Amino acid sequence: MVSIIIPVLNEEKNIAKALNNISQLKGGKEIIIVDGGSIDNTVSIVNSVGAYNYTPLLLSSQKGRGCQMNRGAEIAKGETLLFLHADTILLEDGLIKIQEALKDPEIIGGRFDVKFDDGRLVFKLIAFLMNWRSRLTGISTGDQAIFIRKDIFKKICGYPEAPLMEDIELSKRMKRAGSLACLKNMVITSARKWKEEGIVRTIILMWSLRLLYFFRVSPEALSRIYYRKKQEYSNS
Repeated sequence: MVSIIIPVLNEEKNIAKALNNISQLKGGKEIIIVDGGSIDNTVSIVNSVGAYNYTPLLLSSQKGRGCQMNRGAEIAKGETLLFLHADTILLEDGLIKIQEALKDPEIIGGRFDVKFDDGRLVFKLIAFLMNWRSRLTGISTGDQAIFIRKDIFKKICGYPEAPLMEDIELSKRMKRAGSLACLKNMVITSARKWKEEGIVRTIILMWSLRLLYFFRVSPEALSRIYYRKKQEYSNS
């Protein structure tokens, strides 16, 4: 069984669609929603939407994707963990592809290729570069739906409970633990961040943060830079 863990914070626009998507996935699964303190209708939507005949498990956690995903992993019953953003959609056979990949005992986890829900050429190019970079470096982003064997997740101490770059650090830990599967099967993720904050601005910001992280700038400092820039973009 695959435990699908979704960290949420004010995701009222996406969570119902996410749950509907998961209900159509083939294969054994459980849904764990971990809320980081939403002040919109996210929690009430989760409580009112049944997925494959039962309401998903709903937990509360300290805000922060690392904290939230670790909280979900603690109570997960599946032998495989899949960390899914609320605005990322798996194709119907997504869980089957995970199970097929993990039949190889050398594979401890992996991720999917990604494409955006906007078909314009610029977003196809961004997705291509994201997938290419991930294959080259073995580093994945949360948008790519990272999955991992539960026992390995525990062994590597899960996600760092940091305000930023938690997916990069988890990827590094996974690389040290064993071989990773880079699935060519697609997940579809939202282009909303790129549209709202500007494509060029977002590219420059994300690459700058990654470079600073490479030079060991702390996640806390990077988080302050990230949210300051987001505020500047929203005011411009």
